Amino acid sequence: MATNSNSSVGLEVSNTLQSICYKRGSLHLLDQRKLPLETEYLVIGDASDGWSAIREMVVRGAPAIAIAAALSLAVEVFNLQDFNGTSDDAGSFLFQKLDYLVSSRPTAVNLSDAATKLKEVISKTAAATSESKAVFQAYIEAAEIMLEDDVASNKAIGSHGASFIKNQLKNIERLSVLTHCNTGSLATAGYGTALGVIRSLHTDGVLERAYCTETRPFNQGARLTAFELVHDKIPATLIADSAAAALMKDGRVSAVIVGADRVAANGDTANKIGTYSLALCAMHHNIPFYVAAPLTSIDLCLSSGNQIVIEERSPKELLNTRGGLGEQVAASGISIWNPAFDVTPANLISGIITEKGVITKVGADYFDIKNFVKGAVGQSVV
Repeated sequence: MATNSNSSVGLEVSNTLQSICYKRGSLHLLDQRKLPLETEYLVIGDASDGWSAIREMVVRGAPAIAIAAALSLAVEVFNLQDFNGTSDDAGSFLFQKLDYLVSSRPTAVNLSDAATKLKEVISKTAAATSESKAVFQAYIEAAEIMLEDDVASNKAIGSHGASFIKNQLKNIERLSVLTHCNTGSLATAGYGTALGVIRSLHTDGVLERAYCTETRPFNQGARLTAFELVHDKIPATLIADSAAAALMKDGRVSAVIVGADRVAANGDTANKIGTYSLALCAMHHNIPFYVAAPLTSIDLCLSSGNQIVIEERSPKELLNTRGGLGEQVAASGISIWNPAFDVTPANLISGIITEKGVITKVGADYFDIKNFVKGAVGQSVV
């Protein structure tokens, strides 16, 4: 991956930060490891660059990971010279590259979902033509549509979430919302999921304050969410992860809104480590706890969160400052357990906000997610 600090690469879209800068044949990713002190873009030339950028946390956030992976391969095939194979050969080439990209981060379902959808486009095109160029062109166009759709999806999540929460908490004139990790423009193609809801509440004039946790050990909240909130001039306060319960006890939180890397069919949700703790605290203090995520984060193949594979990150992220990039602060020789995510049970979740509306509970604890998705996409689901 090459570094490009050229300011001509777009930094803003509709006044929100842009982590993915793309035009056909060219992809630049904002290096989120260096935020908020440095703003630097990396040039992504192929799927290998994309894999490394995802794995090394240059780009993170489930929706952004999926888009970055798809576009890294789109750039590679657009610039591919002298491919002499058939349409089937082109299909096999793309399938192998997509499988490779999916291996970069296992927990976020958006990446595997995007790969599955792109494979369908590849297969249909390869069956209808003998030209490899046609297969590559179809792939590029499908990846670009995913980029456009993600922004539209995020704005719909923000709108649905803001309307729903205002209705649910209509006795509270001004809302204070706590969020965890980073779920904004930097975690998506633009606008954000949970942070998109906060943006919409702010635009509607009902947001008193946003609270963001530091989100150790990689500090996505302190480095990224705080950066976005300041950039958008949203009234906000950063707190230590361990201060959340005290903040709730003081009556300073109206609702908690988080994102999701994978939602099981029963509503159990995998999100950044520490989410489960926030949900337990919210339940104890009778504070609604919402998950904001696109339908692509829902995995109907998993009956519960017990089946979600939890990625474990490098011990360095705990041993060293700056999420593993700085000086060592922990004792050498200590054993490390560093799961990237935890699973929040469905019974602790008040609602799941999607681009098609809000999934609410049937009875006390049950989310009928399968039928919601069926109605949302207009077709049967497995």
